Amino acid sequence: MTDVEQAPGEVLPPVRPQMSRRGRERIFFRHYGLQAGTVVMALIIWVILAVGAPETWLHKDMYSALMSTVPQTGIIALALTLVVIAREIDLSFGSVMAVGSWVFIATGRPALGLIAALAAGLAVGLLNGVIVVRLGVPSLVATIGTMFFWAGIVLVGTNAAGSGTPVGFVPTLLIGRIGGYVPAEVVWMIGLAAVFWLVLNRTRFGAHVYLVGDNEQSARMMGVRTDRVRIAVFALVGLMAALAGIVATLEANFFWPTVGGGALLPTIATVFLGGTSIFGGRGTIFGTVVAAFTISAIEPGIVSLNLTGYYTQVIYGAVIVLALVMQSFVMRRSQR
Repeated sequence: MTDVEQAPGEVLPPVRPQMSRRGRERIFFRHYGLQAGTVVMALIIWVILAVGAPETWLHKDMYSALMSTVPQTGIIALALTLVVIAREIDLSFGSVMAVGSWVFIATGRPALGLIAALAAGLAVGLLNGVIVVRLGVPSLVATIGTMFFWAGIVLVGTNAAGSGTPVGFVPTLLIGRIGGYVPAEVVWMIGLAAVFWLVLNRTRFGAHVYLVGDNEQSARMMGVRTDRVRIAVFALVGLMAALAGIVATLEANFFWPTVGGGALLPTIATVFLGGTSIFGGRGTIFGTVVAAFTISAIEPGIVSLNLTGYYTQVIYGAVIVLALVMQSFVMRRSQR
């Protein structure tokens, strides 16, 4: 009997065809390429900073300060990741940060103000979703309009005047220092990242977000309520933007009506650097978290390297372009 012959009554195990090297590379790039690229870019930036300014980037106090700034963009980026996966975009979150902060301060009672601010952010996000989904306005145009609208509302309502922030249990809960070192807001961000990861990877809603972004027509034919999914992701951005605005205001220890005005570029850069595809249907929460720390390190990194602040926008723009180039490269490799 030869090696390939079968004895009477013998059941041979199923033959599994060996995957070619190109096939393995295609699967790797499809599932892990964007995340791997994000981690590599983060390590490169950290090495450059550690070598260029070791007295800053090898000192533990630097990382305590960094952890207090990361959540101000990272919290929004978590929700914005879902919007971009669904093949939409939201540019109004900076103004929603101001709305949330204003409502929080205006109530005069931190606990009630927190609830009211989150509700206001959720309502603004829902409105964005309705304008885009029900009225058919492209999300890029719609959220540019609401960005200016809500920023103007806050300026009019406050007469462009700032105010102090409250003290007490709620501020301590949101921005207190754990062990005197770790900012509470970064713990909140990591907890929210875990929730978003579970939602995106372990729930029907998360699967529907991917389906809508990959092919909305097919998703609708499969019974997915695509309109509800798209409205829901906009609502989540509004909710997270309000929370991020409160955190930024408490961390600054003063309410400015223009809070959130500088959040647009770093937050979008975080989402794209994190591997979320501009073409929809792809993205990971892990990549967004890594990118949030990377992007937040750019501005203090520029200062530590004795460069002028004008380089900040240059580097943000370069990071976005490199992230998009990396996405195109990964997509081509995964389709070969």
